[in-house]
Order: sequence, then structure tokens, then C-alpha cells
Amino acid sequence: MAQTSPVKADDFDSAPIRLYSLDALRGFDMFWIMGADAILYALKDATKSPFWAGVANQFEHPFWNGFHAYDMIFPLFLFMAGVSTPFSVGRELEKGKTRTQLLWRVIKRALILVLLGLIANNGLKIQPIADIRFPSVLGRIGIAYMFANIIYLYASEIFQMIWFWFFIIGYYLLLKFTSAPGFHPGDLTPQGNFASWVDRTILPGHLYVPFPGTNINMHDPEGLFSTIPAISTGILGILTGTLLKNKNRTQLEKTLIMALAGGVFIVLSLIWNLDFPINKNLWSSSFVLLVGGISLLLMSLFYYIIDVLGYKKWTLFFRVIGMNSILIYMSGHFIAWRFTNQAFFGWLGQLLGNPYGAVALAITYVLIKWLFLYYLYQKKTFLRV
Repeated sequence: MAQTSPVKADDFDSAPIRLYSLDALRGFDMFWIMGADAILYALKDATKSPFWAGVANQFEHPFWNGFHAYDMIFPLFLFMAGVSTPFSVGRELEKGKTRTQLLWRVIKRALILVLLGLIANNGLKIQPIADIRFPSVLGRIGIAYMFANIIYLYASEIFQMIWFWFFIIGYYLLLKFTSAPGFHPGDLTPQGNFASWVDRTILPGHLYVPFPGTNINMHDPEGLFSTIPAISTGILGILTGTLLKNKNRTQLEKTLIMALAGGVFIVLSLIWNLDFPINKNLWSSSFVLLVGGISLLLMSLFYYIIDVLGYKKWTLFFRVIGMNSILIYMSGHFIAWRFTNQAFFGWLGQLLGNPYGAVALAITYVLIKWLFLYYLYQKKTFLRV
């Protein structure tokens, strides 16, 4: 079960040699979903500026095909979970733990994340199965992380690369040459694609609501079948972590390899997009390459600035978030953050009035969460899974 620890952060964060860049990048990622996106929406509404409207639009998911910045948050987190693997699971192998022991630990973590995902979706109240949404963000992270780690435990680095391509090419072929009954092969619409049809057929409860309109059982962006290519996102993170742990390469070499690979992946994704559109809803193969490429570029940038050049002090704000990422993700189900923010800073919103009072309260909403995490950081208390 989830527990607090006085010395370690969450289960993706057990490296014996700390990668400050990984903590900072994870915090940067979580910053946008702990309320920073609401600051952009508030600025858009307050200023009526086309600039802020354009920026805020990047923090809404496209309806179906396409890509916005907000689509990066989920896969980047999964990528970073993979980056931690060679430092955590790999360290345990080096200390003499057997693969079987680590296999059961990985499976247990996956089950805990699936359970936390159920709570995040549905709360703690008992509901009829028909009212429960089983797919979830944490559930996908858990399942993809589990399979990626099993491959890490039992496959060499070259075979990890083969598995990476196997999942995304196999997924592409499945969706291009199959469809839901009554649709032509290769149909990639919400109604007609094979992945959504499989989820509609085998998953209990209901799928994502609403998509589209009032049809609640058409598609789920965290569905079971589209988790297959997400495993490749985790594997890419593992391969990146293996590179970062490699003592035979210089830090500059590691930075350049990540940046070069990231650029190549982005180009390949844009080419593949012509036949298999970039689509977070389906976690399409072109989407895997695009977000993988951007993740590699971000990792190389953070690694170079923080771990190579040594500029660490500025990262405190993000590291405080990144070291308790799952806790802050789940906290909204146990802490009434908006009520707390109103209680402490409601006066500020009233003082500023419309339209900038809402901007101020959006900022203090993030601030009050950060102060809570900073208190835990000072106490060296982190959520482990």
C-alpha cells in the first residue's frame, strides 16, 4: 500500500545517485496539472488577448487528431518513470536481488497504481459496476510501467530496442488492417477504430464521459488496448535511463545523443503522421515518436543545464513538486484545495476585483499546493508506492 517514507520519494525516484534534472523535469511536468493551466485560462479571460488565448488553447486536448502542448504531460511522466528504472530496479539487480523478486515488486506497484487510478476516477464511494470507469491515467502508467520493466528485467538492451519498435509497428498494423464491425479496415474514427471497439467490448463499467457528446461508451483515451504502444513510451524512458547511467560516456556525449535521437524521432513522427495521424486518444505510433522525441529533448536540456553545468538552485521550485508527484496528483480527492485557497486568499481576489482577481486566485491556488509540498519536502516526507 502507499506509505510515507522519511528518506525516499515515490517509487519512480529511488536512484542511488540523484538526477536533479529528473526531479526537476518531473516537477515541471506536474506543475501544469496542479493548477498552472488555470492561470493561463484566467489570463486569457482577463486580458482578452489573442496571445493568451493561443497559449491557453495549447493547454486543452485536441478533440481527436492533432497535438497540443497539454498532450505532453501524461507521456512525459511515463517516460520519466522509465528513466528511473535503471537507477532503481537496476540498482537492486546489482545488489543481488533476483529477477523474480523484482518482478513481484513491479507487479505490486502496477496494481497499486491501478487502484489509485480507480480512486482518482471514482472516489472512495461504493458504486454499481456500470457506474465505474476502470481505465485511468495512473492505471495506464502502472500497466505500461510494469510491462516495460518486465522487458527490462529479462531482455538485453538491444532486445529492449526491438520491443520498442515491435509494439508501435504492431499497433500500427493492427489499426490499419482492422476496424470495428461494420467499418472499413483502417478506420481511425472514434466509432470505427479497432482499439476503441475492443475497449467497448471487453472493459466493464463505462468508458470516458463524455466522448463525443453524450455517447459515454464509444472510446476511452486511457483504454486497455491503446496501452500497448504506451509500453514503448516506458521502454524509451528505460533506454534513456540506461544511457544516463552509462559510465563509459561523457555527460556531453549523453546530452548530444538524447538531443539527436529526439530530433530524429520528431522528424519520423511527422512523416508517419501522413499515414497514421498523431493522436493522443489512440496513443498512435506517430504520437509515441513525437512525444518521445520531445521528452528526449526536454531531458537533454534539463540534464545539460542542471547535472552537467551544475545550475541546481533554481530547480528547487520544481523538485519540491517532482518528489511528491503522485501525492499532489491524488490530493484533490482528500483536500478541498479551492476552499482552502479561498479561505486564505479570497480577500486578495476581492481586493483586485474583476478581471484580475481571478488571475491572482489561480496563482495562489498553485502557491498553496506548493507550500504544502514544501512543508513535506522540509520534513523529508514523500509518498512511496
